Amino acid sequence: MSDPHNPNIKTRTTPQWALFQRENFEKLNEGKTVPFSTDPTKLKDKARETLSKGGWLYASSNAGLSTTHLANRQAFYRHRIIPNQLVDTNCRDTTTEIFGHRVSAPIGFAPIGINKIYHQSAEFAVAKVAGELNLPYCLSTVGSSPIEKVGQANGDGSPRFYQLYMPHDEELTLSLLNRAWKSGFDALILTTDTWQLGWRHGDVANSNYAFYRGLGADLGLSDPVFQKRCRDSGIDPEKDVVAASTKWIDSVWHGRAWSWEKIPWLIERWREISGDRPFVIKGIQSVGDARKCVEYGVDGIVVSNHAGRQVDGAIASLDALENIVQAVGDQLYIMFDSGIRGASDVAKALALGAKFVFVGRLWIWGLSIMGEEGVRHVMKSLLADFDILMAVGGFVSIKDFERSILGMATHDLATVCRTSADGVAESYPKSYTLIPDRVL
Repeated sequence: MSDPHNPNIKTRTTPQWALFQRENFEKLNEGKTVPFSTDPTKLKDKARETLSKGGWLYASSNAGLSTTHLANRQAFYRHRIIPNQLVDTNCRDTTTEIFGHRVSAPIGFAPIGINKIYHQSAEFAVAKVAGELNLPYCLSTVGSSPIEKVGQANGDGSPRFYQLYMPHDEELTLSLLNRAWKSGFDALILTTDTWQLGWRHGDVANSNYAFYRGLGADLGLSDPVFQKRCRDSGIDPEKDVVAASTKWIDSVWHGRAWSWEKIPWLIERWREISGDRPFVIKGIQSVGDARKCVEYGVDGIVVSNHAGRQVDGAIASLDALENIVQAVGDQLYIMFDSGIRGASDVAKALALGAKFVFVGRLWIWGLSIMGEEGVRHVMKSLLADFDILMAVGGFVSIKDFERSILGMATHDLATVCRTSADGVAESYPKSYTLIPDRVL
């Protein structure tokens, strides 16, 4: 295991994240146990044991037949890392820079809404851990906690970004942006693939929509402009939380698409508010849209298919990434999201040209299992996994993850589509030559 007295630790510019492995191995000597396994499959199963039916469905449901979700994982399985040997990785550096922030690793907390349905500590626990680990935190517009309090939980000087679902109400939009900026969120990420939710069978069949039950709309209900909109509609948010929460979510997941014509207005307003801080679009999957982002002066993009939760049958986000990087990689700060399950996935996305990746479901499962400590355990494990991968794979810095370190599977990948009782599909690799009952 990692020697805590290794002299190279003192000369490293980043923590020896790998020591978290040793810490977990030593627990038994201290009469303690590891909180839970961070193997993604076991992590997910453990989260299911703790969540309500509604919480589980919302966390796990994907669009349609889950084929986009499956495609995301298949794309990772197709790519293979080619390790380098006898490389001096003793002083490896896991850090990178994003929008002027030097962060611990090229890994951030993806924006995920209504954390309150997963654990009572909601966004506060997640933001706190992100601050501790110096990893960027993204707050979703459909977060279940006020912007200001989440910023405080994240800590002074911690890198944090605000993800916008844009209302068709300019005054409300500007109010959200001003609140975010004043609370220390210094990059704006507009999500463009979710004017309304994709068709998710499990959620629909169980009427699983927390906002229509009056749960999880605190970010909106705490907004002064939205409070005025409620009063104008004869709604008292304190007395009729269900009506207010319904009005809020219908304001942001409104089913009314925006077009490119609105982007210049939003960029200009954000830059006025923030003093020219970065503007990002999340949800880009096509080369054409990536080129549009360059044309409109967007600073960065997140190549993402919303983890397969919006468009069923879509291209794998990792495949989209490779195409987009080849086309505009030198003109935009390109980030990646959708399907990350471990350090090797992070490495593969970086090798295909992403400068940064966002993780979502992993920390949601950790939050569901054990709140703040669960998030901390998951993310420290991911950092340790990444640190160790660099150590044994022959990678000294993030710049070493380039296209040349990847190979491809030489046989067709057979992947079983396994559908659980609640209709949630998942995939897992078998043998390249296996012919299962149902292969996608």
